[in-house]
Amino acid sequence: MVLLSTSAMPRPSVLTLVALLLVALNLRPALTSVSPVLGSIAEALALSPSWQGILTTLPVLFLGLAAPLAPRLVRRIGPERSVFAALVVLALALLARPYVVTTVGTAGLFLGTAVAGSCIGIIGVLLPGIVKRDFPRRVSIMTGLYTVALNLGASAAAGTTEPLRQALGRLWQDASHGASHGPWQGALAFWLLPAVIAALCWLPQLKGTKPVRVPVRLGARLRHDPLAWQVSLFMGLQSSLAYIVFGWLPTILQDRGLTAVTAGLALSVSILLQVITAILAPWIGSRMRDQRAVLVGVMALTLVGLLGCLYAPIASIWLWIVILGLGQGGTFSMALTLLALRAPDATTAASLSAMAQGIGYTLAAMGPLLVGVLHDWGGGWNVVGILVSAIALGALVMALGAGRHRQVASTQGVD
Repeated sequence: MVLLSTSAMPRPSVLTLVALLLVALNLRPALTSVSPVLGSIAEALALSPSWQGILTTLPVLFLGLAAPLAPRLVRRIGPERSVFAALVVLALALLARPYVVTTVGTAGLFLGTAVAGSCIGIIGVLLPGIVKRDFPRRVSIMTGLYTVALNLGASAAAGTTEPLRQALGRLWQDASHGASHGPWQGALAFWLLPAVIAALCWLPQLKGTKPVRVPVRLGARLRHDPLAWQVSLFMGLQSSLAYIVFGWLPTILQDRGLTAVTAGLALSVSILLQVITAILAPWIGSRMRDQRAVLVGVMALTLVGLLGCLYAPIASIWLWIVILGLGQGGTFSMALTLLALRAPDATTAASLSAMAQGIGYTLAAMGPLLVGVLHDWGGGWNVVGILVSAIALGALVMALGAGRHRQVASTQGVD
């Protein structure tokens, strides 16, 4: 659980908002920049589909595994400094992971990816609590804006990494014959720049902050609360579908006949369209007594869009890309909104965020891995439809529980 402090002096809300959105912009490029160039990476490093699945799984797995580190960092250095430290390490990991293969081999790529995922996991746990603390009366709209920024970062990385690789490839041919590194490495390393910019803009948030006492038993009560588990499992299952899309959709579409650039653009468009429902779904859901109808609607759109991308004629792919984007924008933003709606106070919301993201992202990591294993085993993508259908149905079941008008047990006063 992450109990957030108040600063010694109030921070201007506009500056806090800008800094927060810039940080959120960095929570997906480390993941979505890989899939458009996954074929190039696999060819250069001789990675089988199973190993490609592990590469796309690692950052998601460490999103969950690193979540429990957030309370320890807050206890030692405070929430704002924890976010700053994670941004700095994220930038270093994004710089190192494409190039360490030349010195320590393929394992370096996997290690750098795991470190990047850990940093994103820590930041992801902290930001919802900061939002609820600094914007207590605007949680829904701030959750929407936070999700928009996150989606814009994901979309930019998905849509521009392959064109950037191709542009760098032309430069490599002209100026770097026989170089020990290739254009895919420069294309991946490019995404350290937004992390550096966000870290610099976050610096004013460090003024007046201090370490925070975090009672160690605050999260224990939630682990025995069925509603907290329903929220956590919904977070994990919808995230599993999201990371299957992030990690594998361009590869699937390339195998179905699209060019690498068009496949990356399709992922980018899908993520960009998430902005619409990322704002609308929380706005509608927070004004309803019961969120089950909204949750079922966005999950249904997600499943229909995924199955269309897998099985419908490739000529109709843009229709399914639109449906998929609208569905996934709503599922993720509603998962974040539930963290606030199902908690009676800011302290409990932060605790629920840590639990849901820790458990949820660890569970979500299995999705991309299973896609790689199933593709390696079956030699095609048809069986993947069964997997995504099962995950979506599980998410629907959890949504029917998590969407009820109830709240988890308060953790206030627990030591």
